[in-house]
Amino acid sequence: MISLAQVAILLTAAVVAVSLFRLSKMSSILGFLAAGLIIGPWGLRLITDVSSILNASEFGVVLLLFVIGLELQPTRLWVMRRTVFGLGSLQVLCCGAVLGAAAWWWGLPLMAACVVGFGLSLSSTPLVLQVLAERNQLKTQYGRAAFSILLFQDLAVLPMLAVLPLLSPLQSAHTGSPWFALVKLIAVIAIVTVGGRLVLRPALRVVARIRVTEVFTAAALLVVIATALLVNEVGLSMALGAFLAGVVLADSEFRHELEADIEPFKGLLLGLFFIAVGMTANVGLIIAQPLKVIAGTALFMALKILVVALVGRATGRAKLAAWRMGFTLPAGGEFAFVLFALAARQRILDAGTADLLVLIVTLSMMTAPLVLTLHDRVRKALVDAGPQAPFDNIDERDNRVIIAGFGRVGQIVSRVLRARRIKFTALDSNQTHVDFVRRFGNRIYYGDASRLDLLRAAGAESADLFVLAIDDTDASLRTAEIVRTYFPGLKVLARARNRQHAFALMDQKVDYIVRETYGSSLELAEQALIGLGDTPAVARAAVRKFRQHDERTLSEQYSIKEDEAKLISAARESAQQLEKLFESDVAKSEQG
Repeated sequence: MISLAQVAILLTAAVVAVSLFRLSKMSSILGFLAAGLIIGPWGLRLITDVSSILNASEFGVVLLLFVIGLELQPTRLWVMRRTVFGLGSLQVLCCGAVLGAAAWWWGLPLMAACVVGFGLSLSSTPLVLQVLAERNQLKTQYGRAAFSILLFQDLAVLPMLAVLPLLSPLQSAHTGSPWFALVKLIAVIAIVTVGGRLVLRPALRVVARIRVTEVFTAAALLVVIATALLVNEVGLSMALGAFLAGVVLADSEFRHELEADIEPFKGLLLGLFFIAVGMTANVGLIIAQPLKVIAGTALFMALKILVVALVGRATGRAKLAAWRMGFTLPAGGEFAFVLFALAARQRILDAGTADLLVLIVTLSMMTAPLVLTLHDRVRKALVDAGPQAPFDNIDERDNRVIIAGFGRVGQIVSRVLRARRIKFTALDSNQTHVDFVRRFGNRIYYGDASRLDLLRAAGAESADLFVLAIDDTDASLRTAEIVRTYFPGLKVLARARNRQHAFALMDQKVDYIVRETYGSSLELAEQALIGLGDTPAVARAAVRKFRQHDERTLSEQYSIKEDEAKLISAARESAQQLEKLFESDVAKSEQG
């Protein structure tokens, strides 16, 4: 039983450690692990009864799986099926086989080596996603690939949690036929699925009508606990039951409310779980066998980086993206703690091996963000110092359009042109981006559009149109200057990121400028007016008037942009004029 004093110690350690790690721009999970190391038996010994804390905190893993189940809508899985089940399964199989073979070579029995290989093939979902989110890399090619792999790993751990007790020598005499266990698993899935639709959803609707937030929160926790206990009663993992309950409710109208109610409990209990893991980490092993622990951690991370990168290359990822994917997923994950602890209880692994593996996974999680940062710095240094890859040879003099920058904007323009059978030449200076786009059959060349020789090779002298869709502001302006200087007769259409970028493009005498979020904002404003009761004709007229006024204001501001005081005055006067225009329109409509 956890005392109130222990709760105070745990909360204090978590607040201090996590705050320090976040201020250092490191993962909060590392803060929880460090807090456990400091207050545990190998640190200040403020808490020595780790088992009771670990037992209580394991409910955090149950809640985590429930939330993961809520996020796994069948429709979403179907859209991502190729990357999730293709790339994800290949990563787990390959990493599991290589790491399992390494464990067997290390001296473990075959069954134990298989469990170890599978456990080490998993990565920490919250750790990786948080690192990617902090770097704004979740939407990159390797970020999406890493998310798909993590999603499959979350799914793959469930069968292992169900099967692991069957592998135990302690259970072999009582377990009976494996087929009976399989039938039992299928029966539980059927009961939870049918019961969830026939009982859970109607019950939650009744609770929702009461409109008492605390009661709905209690109901959400009851759903998780009741399902977990039901599944546990037939000898399966509580985490499996919670996951099934989440999947059943993933398409319900209560999905977001359930997730919001469970999230605080999940976060606290998961933090407690990581603190308990830090407390159970056998630091004495580092003192007694430092070379073994360090070598094991280094070998594990190196093998995983290599295998994940090779899997990325085998599935068609660009070289840089594949290696980046490997360095994003080099560590172990929180499910490895659960698997190794369960395997030790079932006597599949001995206690010493389990302690060593937990320590290796903990160290890998602590060093993974540092390894990724080091990789980024080394790669950047090599790219800046080393020779650049040669640009493509281009011979497209018969094309009427040149598109510089083949990101979101450039690709949409190209699709419209292709639909009209109009030939174009696309240029992009990002090699990884070029390789990715080419996989889908698009014609694009690797090259810097601000280079005069490249523009001539692309046929700028005979082209009718130049679409400037480069995302980087400096590169966009540099390209516009080259085009305007050497190809004055070429019509230029440009994408501007903001008003300041538009002013700079106007300095280069660009023919037509589109601010990238301007059109979508006006369309959204039109729909807002319709939603508030205006007719579509009135809404279109209001937006058209605003567009005309704003474009006129843009021209006026450009003419006086060197004088900041005049610019501010003109902006205020513009706002007042716009307000008067709308007031007069409203007055006329009321009179009519």
